[in-house]
Amino acid sequence: MDEVLARIPHLLAARYPLLWIVSPEEERVERGLERMGQQADVAIYRWRRTSGLVAPGGLAIPDTEDPLAALAVLPQFTASALFVFEDLHESLDVPGLVRRLRDLERELGTRRQAIAVLSHTLAIPPELEKEFAVLDVPLPTRKEVGRLLAVLAGARKIDIDRDLFEHFVTASLGLTEKEIKRAYARVLLDGTGFSAADVHLVLEEKQRLLRKSRFLEFVPPDVAVGDLGGLGNLKEWLVHRQTAFSDRARAFGLPEPKGLFLLGVQGCGKSLSAKAVADLWQVPLLRLDVAALFSGRAEEGLRDTIRIAESLAPTVLWIDEIEKAFLQDQGGGRVFGAFLTWMQEKSKPVFVVATANEVRGLPPELLRKGRFDEIFFVDLPNVHERLEILEIHIRRRGRKVEDYDLLALAEETEKFSGAELEQLIIAAMFTAFSRERELSHEDLMRVAKDSVPLAVTMDERLKELREWARPRARPASIDTRRVSFFEDWETA
Repeated sequence: MDEVLARIPHLLAARYPLLWIVSPEEERVERGLERMGQQADVAIYRWRRTSGLVAPGGLAIPDTEDPLAALAVLPQFTASALFVFEDLHESLDVPGLVRRLRDLERELGTRRQAIAVLSHTLAIPPELEKEFAVLDVPLPTRKEVGRLLAVLAGARKIDIDRDLFEHFVTASLGLTEKEIKRAYARVLLDGTGFSAADVHLVLEEKQRLLRKSRFLEFVPPDVAVGDLGGLGNLKEWLVHRQTAFSDRARAFGLPEPKGLFLLGVQGCGKSLSAKAVADLWQVPLLRLDVAALFSGRAEEGLRDTIRIAESLAPTVLWIDEIEKAFLQDQGGGRVFGAFLTWMQEKSKPVFVVATANEVRGLPPELLRKGRFDEIFFVDLPNVHERLEILEIHIRRRGRKVEDYDLLALAEETEKFSGAELEQLIIAAMFTAFSRERELSHEDLMRVAKDSVPLAVTMDERLKELREWARPRARPASIDTRRVSFFEDWETA
């Protein structure tokens, strides 16, 4: 936070008269501004609707509760100053207020003064968008959270093991300072004094608070790479980057990976792959609800999403069916542009996994080199992959693979997706259960022959998708025709 607020004296010197500070943490930002003011010799005035304009030292200036009245007295101050307005975003529709800000803009800059709107949301009037400099205050960093925990542990005389201390700090990232203090208070009340068993209390608090977000949700790490059938090229790519966020990788000279774009047929493992990435790399997985994001203030929602994801870094941000998100962009492309800029310039280790079923709605800028590290095309599983998928689901349901001729079933299920293979097994099990007997190979084959996979009805669409992907994307599956050729050649 202090690094962001330290930019303010430079903005004042450069004659930026209007600032917008985005943060839900008034008290924390106020303390940071006071430190900045003392270090840079800048007087800090604060305005709230309930108290009016308050000068340094706590002296209230009378009759300034009205925002226009407060703005009217600013010209009487001549020293370098920052006028922090904490409720002004609620009054921007007051007649004459925008005009008054425009008039003050011309006077403040020459005196190294600025008006700073402190708000949890970014709601700059269109006519002032070019005039405001925006400062995004991040949530508490790892260092700040560690300081909070160290102070609490010292005050309560609690000895926390170094590794356990780091676990608590990591679990707390993504919360505001006040939320962290409440979570630690819960540990003291309900836990056993910051033991290993208490980490889950902080995580529960985080999940409870993030449920209030209309845009982000935690996804539990319930899918491992071993749960994915096929997709050999994709798996190999992920394994090679398993420690990509480590200090050792930085020392080796490697950049942090940016993201992965998965394009392909519905039901073929794109969503499972996103979950497997987080499990393999042992980082949190956040899913962005694009429908909720674009149902309201999309720009504000995107900023909140980025802020939370970066505070949890390293993390995986999963954007499912991304093509639908940008088709809904009603902001004249501003949300799309903001997302692309962040993807290109982000400095925090947030690995974006975007999935898409449709390419015709995708803007070409999204797939430009530098946005994502790799684009993979996830096709229908071949016979070898279908066999592997069938084996995974048979074992998952407590059966032995040797009790069934799964190779014959794999050959029978051409054009079936992974999701359809799973449903095939479930349907056959329902048949056996209703007849009060064990699942048989004949049950599986009967369901397979009676089923019509989605790929049959959308054959033309699938051909178009493959044609588009051939020169633009890397296949997620290994070419088993080459593997079979070399196996046959070695045994000849």
